[in-house]
Amino acid sequence: MKRLPLRLALLEAARTLEEAGVASPRTDAELIAAHVLGVERGRLPLVPLVDPPVVEAIGRLVAERAKRVPLQYLTGEAVVGGVSVQVGPGVFIPRPETELLLEWGLRLLKGREYPVVVDLCTGSGALALAVAEARPDAVVYAVDNDPNALAWARHNADLRAEAGDTPIRLYSGDVTDDTVFAELDGLVDLVLCNPPYVPEGTPVPPEVADYDPPQAVFAAEGGLDIIRHVVTMAARLLRPGGGVAIEHDDTHAKSVPPLLEVRRVLTDVTTHNDLAGRPRFVTARRV
Repeated sequence: MKRLPLRLALLEAARTLEEAGVASPRTDAELIAAHVLGVERGRLPLVPLVDPPVVEAIGRLVAERAKRVPLQYLTGEAVVGGVSVQVGPGVFIPRPETELLLEWGLRLLKGREYPVVVDLCTGSGALALAVAEARPDAVVYAVDNDPNALAWARHNADLRAEAGDTPIRLYSGDVTDDTVFAELDGLVDLVLCNPPYVPEGTPVPPEVADYDPPQAVFAAEGGLDIIRHVVTMAARLLRPGGGVAIEHDDTHAKSVPPLLEVRRVLTDVTTHNDLAGRPRFVTARRV
């Protein structure tokens, strides 16, 4: 059986994905190949030749991705921070831009022992579990109102606990309910949230429209409905010096910061861009 250059298979895969309108064809092609080979993406250059069945397996997954099936459905996982979480039908797929929100939160926690962290609208549990992995001393709470999302979050939380991470505390609840986590009022060091924020009626890529749960993507009031409740919740949960980070739509650069600025207990309101230079999340501190 003649071995084949992996480089050529990657070029063909990237071309196919580009023609299909996939936003990051080369990256997706490499991640698919790494998944098939069972290696990290950065080690692909160490695999110059592969057997024909490997090329065929890559081709099958590329064909599915070209149909705009989410990459994470094909690999079965999404990576956030130092953890890999499993995703599938019924749960929002974490995006790479959320990494920047996580990094901000972890910087805030530096120098704090046994911090209390709350992840609102947790979905797959990715943010909460990434914090627990990075900070084993943290007490991490997570909440969502969707039973399907909670089932995925519980599954991922169990896997991470089996791997040795500090278990998170997972709850069913709605951020529009002002009694959620009332026992934590004034005690939380960090609030993180990647809420539904896309304005209703906004066209979205097929990977979102056909696979992500709509209630995890879209929000009323121009995408601000859930964010308003998150700001209210953060203002009562945070302890002095604590911080909040909320992801938002790239059209919200001028509408989300004022929601925090009008809260007298919040200060240092700052907007942050994603890797593409688009406004993506806002942060604030509790005075």
